[in-house]
Amino acid sequence: MELRKLQKVVVEALEDIKGKDIEVINTTQLTSLFDRIIIACGDSNRQVKALARNVQDKVKEAGGEVVSIEGEETGEWVLVDLGDIVVHVMQPAVRAYYNLEELWQTTPVRRQKALEGEHSSA
Repeated sequence: MELRKLQKVVVEALEDIKGKDIEVINTTQLTSLFDRIIIACGDSNRQVKALARNVQDKVKEAGGEVVSIEGEETGEWVLVDLGDIVVHVMQPAVRAYYNLEELWQTTPVRRQKALEGEHSSA
């Protein structure tokens, strides 16, 4: 399945079940393993599991392949591997602790903020 279509299917599946703080990170310049990471939050174990299940179902309905799923037992953090896209559905506390967004940014947040400060004082 074409990357943009797959990304759209995933984001819509997360939005369908009220996933929060959905973020898409382009990783093409960082790794050859996958092209996108999509991160979303669910408020409870039940919602996190439902969000991950809906992603799986919608991707399969659209003709895509689910490579693997991890973390469904606990529902604190479920990873759905779609090959070109890796989806992380997490509870807010787990997401804050692991801070995947900062880990996968091309410009570290601290450096980015420092650069913004330089531009505003000039």
